[in-house]
Amino acid sequence: MRTMLVFNPHAGQAEAHERELAGAVEVWREHGWHVTLEPTRSAGDGRRLARLAAEQGYDLVVAAGGDGTLNEVVNGLAGTATALAPLPLGTMNVWARELRLPLQPRAAAAAICTWKPRAIDLGRAGERYFLLMAGIGFDAAITAGVRPDDKRRLGALAYVLRGITQTLNARGARARLILDGRRTSGRVLMVVVGNSQLYGGLVKITHRASIDDGMLDVAVFKGDNGLSAIRRMIAILRRRYNEDPEIAYYRARTIQVSARPRLPVQVDGDSIGQTPMTFRVAPGALQALLPPDMPEDLMQPPTLTSGGVRRTLPRVLSWLARR
Repeated sequence: MRTMLVFNPHAGQAEAHERELAGAVEVWREHGWHVTLEPTRSAGDGRRLARLAAEQGYDLVVAAGGDGTLNEVVNGLAGTATALAPLPLGTMNVWARELRLPLQPRAAAAAICTWKPRAIDLGRAGERYFLLMAGIGFDAAITAGVRPDDKRRLGALAYVLRGITQTLNARGARARLILDGRRTSGRVLMVVVGNSQLYGGLVKITHRASIDDGMLDVAVFKGDNGLSAIRRMIAILRRRYNEDPEIAYYRARTIQVSARPRLPVQVDGDSIGQTPMTFRVAPGALQALLPPDMPEDLMQPPTLTSGGVRRTLPRVLSWLARR
């Protein structure tokens, strides 16, 4: 496996990360992998290095860091034959958690050795690809308000503290969504456009999402103030999605969002701009290393060939008859 390991040498706890990277590389080389280490030096470098790896015929790019590093690498690999894998060294590591990857880097490296590549979908916000989700409104404002220094120093707590401040100041916006031509409007606090299920490493907001179904899942949180935001999050934490009339759920290939006042937008934890913005699915745009025991609800079942259908259908009908 010819592998490029992309990492940020200036990330928090750099010395500890250096030891963890060395341990991961040792595991892969013991398995016969050829590993090249490439540090990022500025914003956008992860994308450039990933694209270079694809052009040079690498089999795999490992994004060592958090979901921001992963997003940069995804944007370099989209549409290429080079696969992606995460090495969790960041604050939230949502993709690693989604795949149930160990968060200790050496253990993660060993697990990845058993994974296989498979084509999965990406989302696209304007010209920016996302692997996990896009957030519009309340959560994007939190993301924009967290300073890099606070993130390195406080980790996930930085988002919690910013979230408290944002809740106190939250105000809904008059928004219009067009989902595959269907129009809906109302006063909203937040919209989440999900390609995968896990949000923030904690809860499943787009809980019906599949990473290879050619669709994006959309959760619209209605409301006008911080109290509304708290009520919506309580419903999510209690998994009472269907019982809260102020949470609307859709599935679509193309979603156009506009709002007054304009709402901030983030993808995979990085701020990228404001509404209006169009979100699209990019079916099968990324090759990703995936575990053999993928959660069943996160991917579509394998499609049977015509021969497989002919062999399987009689057995299914026989079983149904016995029932």
